[in-house]
Amino acid sequence: MKRKLNLTFALGLLGLLLFGCASEKDYLVKIETRHGDMYAVFFDETPLHKQSFIDLAAAGRFDSTEFHRVIQSFMLQGGDVFGKEKLPANEWPTIPAEIKPGLFHSKGMIAAARQGDNINPERKSNGSQFYIIQGKVYEKAELVTDMKLLQDAFNKYIQLESQLDLKSEYIRLYELREFEALNQLMLGKKDDLEAFYSISLEKPLTAEQIKAYTTIGGTPHLDGEYTVFGKVIKGIDVIDKIAAESTGDRDKPINPVYMKVSVEKMSKVKITKEFGNEYK
Repeated sequence: MKRKLNLTFALGLLGLLLFGCASEKDYLVKIETRHGDMYAVFFDETPLHKQSFIDLAAAGRFDSTEFHRVIQSFMLQGGDVFGKEKLPANEWPTIPAEIKPGLFHSKGMIAAARQGDNINPERKSNGSQFYIIQGKVYEKAELVTDMKLLQDAFNKYIQLESQLDLKSEYIRLYELREFEALNQLMLGKKDDLEAFYSISLEKPLTAEQIKAYTTIGGTPHLDGEYTVFGKVIKGIDVIDKIAAESTGDRDKPINPVYMKVSVEKMSKVKITKEFGNEYK
């Protein structure tokens, strides 16, 4: 009798757990553009940014804002709600930084724009403007190297009398604006520089970051600097289409790319089934 009761209890508990998982909901955001629609979810690890975006979307305040800054192989920035509403810039709301180590700038990630560290040392986010990552795919050697430290060491190295030929090659490539070739030139000297100066030029990255940046791509130099708070789970091709727009001053598309943003509460099971998003 006791064994039967225990079995009944266990089955009942399993049913409650399954029902709880099935009934748990999340917010699905739809971003409509003339290039197509993007669908996104936002992270519970960044609750302030998630709630702010959902509130603005639900109120229709993103509608008719633009992707006003577009840079191929980098990102799409938009959502200037307060500029659209003519609020003075010094009165624009901000959001405290929620920079989490496990959330990084792989392709499709959504992050908050902000002012630079010189006037914003706390890295507070703009209250509405966001950007979506396109980025590029990296070779592992470039990815795991701290390119700023490499550049500094390389510039110091080519001042030596013994490295005049290397300096001439660097200047030649720089004048031709062959920046990819410049990177490869410096990377080719990485081991020599580490040995000569007794330094490490490695950049600490997780296995997850390395896998993402060497497959789907992204913009790793932004990691740890800005709050990543969501991701596009359908419509990645739309990112590439917008990124290909012709731009003018300040990287603004010549033909405006307006957005309409809506939000719907939906079960996580349905979001996973229809959009392929896997919840942790």
